[in-house]
This record gives sequence, C-alpha cells and structure tokens, in this order.
Amino acid sequence: MFILLAFVLTLSLPVMADDDRVITFEQLPAQAQTMLKKYFADKVPLVVTVDMDDYTVLYQSGEKVEFDKKGNWREINCKTSSVPSALIPEQIKAVVKQTYPGATIIKIDRDRRGYDIKLNNGLDIEFNRNFQVVEIDY
Repeated sequence: MFILLAFVLTLSLPVMADDDRVITFEQLPAQAQTMLKKYFADKVPLVVTVDMDDYTVLYQSGEKVEFDKKGNWREINCKTSSVPSALIPEQIKAVVKQTYPGATIIKIDRDRRGYDIKLNNGLDIEFNRNFQVVEIDY
C-alpha cells in the first residue's frame, strides 16, 4: 500500500507544481465543462487543477486541455490521438490538408498572437491572427 501511495504522489508532483491546486470537474467554468463533455466525453479525467492564470485537465489517456479563467481553451494536447476537428479553425485545417496531406494535428495552442500547431509528423507550424503561416519548425 505504501509503495502505491508513493507512486501516486510521485506522479502528481509535476501536475501540482507552481501553486496548482486540485479541484473537481464541476469547479471548472461552465464553458470549459461544456466543451470537454462534447469533445472529450469518452475520456476519463485523471486530475483537474487551477492556478493563478488557468485551469488544466489531464486525462488518463494522456490528453491535456488548458483553459483561461473564463473557460476558453488555450491549449489542447492529444499526444497519441488528434485534436477534435471542430476545435480547429477552418483556415488551419485547409493549410494542413493542402500542404501536408495525411497529417493530423495532435496539439494546438492559441493566444492573442495566433495559433501554434504540432502535427503527427513532428512539424510545428505557427500561424498569426490572420491564419498566415509565420514559422515552421522541423
């Protein structure tokens, strides 16, 4: 039992860094709950945390979704699956489909400057607010 407890605590330490505190799913902003219930309904949340700036939901399957204080998503990291298509702006989907056919988006970040995506082929592509590609990292 002690070994199991030590293992669980070891896994939770990185998640709880920087003054994060664990909360329940129901304590997320309503907008975040709605989005997660719609697009990640088949996933089981492992831990939900809040800090000064944002909320983070980490799933047992490895997906991670971050939200701002209002419940708008900031980052969706699916690692081994793909970001739900409905959450990706059409302009970004068009660029990926045309330039990298067969590639899928496994991570997407957004902020006031634009979007940053990661494809399953390892490429990182940065878009400005007008959905123009500004940088590609191989």
